[in-house]
Amino acid sequence: MSAAIDANVVTYGSSAIVALQSGAALPSQFLTFMLGEEQYAVGILHIKEIIEYGSLATVPMMPECVRGVINLRGAVVPVMDLSARFGRAQSTIGKRSCIVIVETDGEEGEGKQVLGMLVDAVNAVVEIAATDIEPAPTFGTRIRPDFIAGMGKYNGRFVILLDIEHVLSSEEIVEMARGTAAVA
Repeated sequence: MSAAIDANVVTYGSSAIVALQSGAALPSQFLTFMLGEEQYAVGILHIKEIIEYGSLATVPMMPECVRGVINLRGAVVPVMDLSARFGRAQSTIGKRSCIVIVETDGEEGEGKQVLGMLVDAVNAVVEIAATDIEPAPTFGTRIRPDFIAGMGKYNGRFVILLDIEHVLSSEEIVEMARGTAAVA
């Protein structure tokens, strides 16, 4: 892609509505996955790979939503249980459980950050046109509104499009870890 084209592409996140209004290009492909009975999606530009759930090394005094770390080709990658991150019980590991490896923009000066998300099942990569994306509802959802980038319409159903930068915010996870350490 040329630099001129890259300047017009906005990664899907909290600025999605502004981007839609400005006419900027949004990713149209999303990876859909299940958490319990609910279907969620993340812009495909954030996805690095999907791996089968394996054993995790636990890290003491981490928040409940951080299940542990994995060795991914020599790199230590923290794995976050999205169910626990959304304030629910930890995910029960099943046959279809897997870890979605994502790359996000780190906090100021950190560069890119690679994290794993534990999900109940991965469904498919789907195309959702920008015209089929509605703003996030301000109430009535079972997760924090700032975690939702929008609601995508696909096959006659709504899919919750996650703002992965907020969901996997390292700054917020560090604050939770400090709180966990203070309680201990």
